[in-house]
Amino acid sequence: MSDDNNGDKFIKESSILEEYNINWTQKLGAGISGPVRVCVKKSTQERLALKILIDRPKARNEVRLHMMCADHPNIVQILEVYANSVQFPHESSSRARLLIVMEMMEGGELFHRISQHRHFTEKMASQVTKQVRDGMLKISTSLNSCHPHPLLLLFSQDAPVKLCDFGFAKIDQGDLMTPQFTPYYVAPQVLEAQRRHQKEKSGIIPTSPTPYTYNKSCDLWSLGVIIYVMLCGYPPFYSKHHSRTIPKDMRKKIMTGSFDFPEDEWSQISEMAKDIVRKLLKVKPEERLTIEGVLAHPWLNCTEALDNVLPSAQMMMDKAVVAGIQQAHAEQLANMRIQDLNVSLKPLNSVNNPILRKRKLLGPKPSDGFFIHDPENGGEDSNVALEKLRDVIAQCILPQAGQCENEDEKLNEVMHEAWRFNRDCKLLRDGLQGLSWDGRTFSDKVDRLKLAEIVKQAIEEKTNLQEAH
Repeated sequence: MSDDNNGDKFIKESSILEEYNINWTQKLGAGISGPVRVCVKKSTQERLALKILIDRPKARNEVRLHMMCADHPNIVQILEVYANSVQFPHESSSRARLLIVMEMMEGGELFHRISQHRHFTEKMASQVTKQVRDGMLKISTSLNSCHPHPLLLLFSQDAPVKLCDFGFAKIDQGDLMTPQFTPYYVAPQVLEAQRRHQKEKSGIIPTSPTPYTYNKSCDLWSLGVIIYVMLCGYPPFYSKHHSRTIPKDMRKKIMTGSFDFPEDEWSQISEMAKDIVRKLLKVKPEERLTIEGVLAHPWLNCTEALDNVLPSAQMMMDKAVVAGIQQAHAEQLANMRIQDLNVSLKPLNSVNNPILRKRKLLGPKPSDGFFIHDPENGGEDSNVALEKLRDVIAQCILPQAGQCENEDEKLNEVMHEAWRFNRDCKLLRDGLQGLSWDGRTFSDKVDRLKLAEIVKQAIEEKTNLQEAH
């Protein structure tokens, strides 16, 4: 499949509705490209996953790259691809789209799977890492490709983890210049590429004839972040100030590789695990562990039991925590399909959870293609009121950097901002009343996870109301 157009020969021009029934109201989640839905093959009644992309060269490239790797047991299989006209409710006419039928991953997303294990051990984390490593190795050898963000990691039912979503994949010829990334997982080289690109664009520095580039070593950095989160339940780089862009303190930590292993969560975790994290989170690419180094690392080849139960499992048992971490890792990616020269950052507190959306099927079928009452991209989330609510969730569930004596003050501050924009939400009013909220501050000590759950429910209610209109 080395020919650039080789993936196109698998694309069918016939209507997908001839062979599949599509459940437009049920979403499995969201990848980089938008919501993933359920479809059923008519001839076998097999449930499968359906991803829809606008039919354009970048989308066809995504399909082509995915197909080049889809024969690997740790990469989600593409079964069929259709080129059809589809009209969504906010559109005045149908548009050419690719409808990609993939195997159903019934086991769910990685961090959701961890939350279901009451005794998720270090050995289990090591086994998951091996599977991710094997998938990355296939991508690296087949495509020579770079993913400067965490791939979507999914489980089939009672089966290995598989990698999915090739929306940001680029063939690495040593000249990857445009930064596309997810903030909690971004490597220092990607931030540096972004910084230089912005300065050149603004005329602050002259455009270099040999641009600053980044390469596949960024994948290994992201793998280090994924391992860290699996082991303790939160990312190694975060900020006490939650905003729409990466705050300066968080950017500085990433650029200098400043992170630690807090005693409360890491005291029972092996030195081997800490060692692989340290070696993957090296700022200089040449010092970072290579994929071959990962293959040979003792933590992944250890014969010891490593049966210590990880704190991440306990942390992720709480719905609010699971939602927050899952959003940072996966749902957020729905908002990250950006043009090469238009970089924008979407941190945890500005993402939406498309799994929770429910819409009804309405409207007639047009003559050219088909019409469904369901917006294509569940990631359209510029609503300030919702952003303020997500700030509260982020403040509740992320560990706070530095000294924590003013945590209550900061929580009051972000809650007051959210309250200003959401006074009309009865669900929020009723929930806050039970937490002694007086409109400006909490008079009693707040159960942060309970508050996060209340706010999460308010977000769901407001989102559903918006979609109904």
